[in-house]
Amino acid sequence: MLDLTELVASTLRFAAPLIFAALGGIICERAGVVNIGLEGLMLSGAFFGVLGSYLTGSPWAGLLLAVAAATVLALLHAVMSIRFGADQIISGTAINLIALGGTSYLLVQLYGSPGSSPQVSGFGSTQVPFLKDIPVLGPALFAQSWFLWAAPLCAIAVWWLLNRTVVGLRLRASGEAPKALEAAGVPVLPLRYGAVAASGVLCGVAGAYLSLSLLTAFSENMTAGRGFIALAAVIFGGWNPLRSAAAGLFFGFASALVIRLPQNAIDPQFLNMIPYVATILALVIFGRGVRGPASSGKPYRPGAGSRVTE
Repeated sequence: MLDLTELVASTLRFAAPLIFAALGGIICERAGVVNIGLEGLMLSGAFFGVLGSYLTGSPWAGLLLAVAAATVLALLHAVMSIRFGADQIISGTAINLIALGGTSYLLVQLYGSPGSSPQVSGFGSTQVPFLKDIPVLGPALFAQSWFLWAAPLCAIAVWWLLNRTVVGLRLRASGEAPKALEAAGVPVLPLRYGAVAASGVLCGVAGAYLSLSLLTAFSENMTAGRGFIALAAVIFGGWNPLRSAAAGLFFGFASALVIRLPQNAIDPQFLNMIPYVATILALVIFGRGVRGPASSGKPYRPGAGSRVTE
């Protein structure tokens, strides 16, 4: 029999990194840059988060290093795709491969272990007095890591940024009509660089959550496809931060079922397929007819008012 409290708690724990990464993908694509490197950015954030905590003994230092590392890697994607007009899908794939190979190599070089790092200081749960004692939902909602509260707050903040601010209007124009934005006197490329850097920050937070809160250690390829599920949440949510956060909760629920359903009654290999099958079905059923930003994925040459062509 399913324990509702544990199911809700597990759903939130699995959903948090998906929400952070999906928000990064939304900002990036709304500005006109496709970033399928979310997986690699999360993985680098997870690795360097542990490294920072390992070197200093402080999870906050780890979080800062995770954000910095993921942002640097994101800016590499920005330079390749914005400055040099590289195919953004290929560039994002390169980021994923660099992160996967680089973290595996550094894991052995720094810790002498090919599988996982030592345990480090991480973020514990933050319990809210009285509220945590509410039956069923209290322990699931109010005795968890602060990351779980930050994720929906970030979704609201990103929605407000994109829809209620001048910066958000310009970001959306950069992804929809960069030529018109440039004609209005607003440079397109700095907006796109900033958006890609923001995706690095959010993916760094997502990766740090995995390694400093969920596990307090780094294991090889610990993101396990979460970056691609976050991309699915971006599409499933129609590039809307709030709907994509809801999609992250749905995919988090699918992942929670894997560990909460009776293991002796269902084939474990089938259980492990649930999150990925749910992702595919969601895209097939709800992804049809969904249109992303018009100029997303199309490099732009300033001044000429035209896209880079072969």
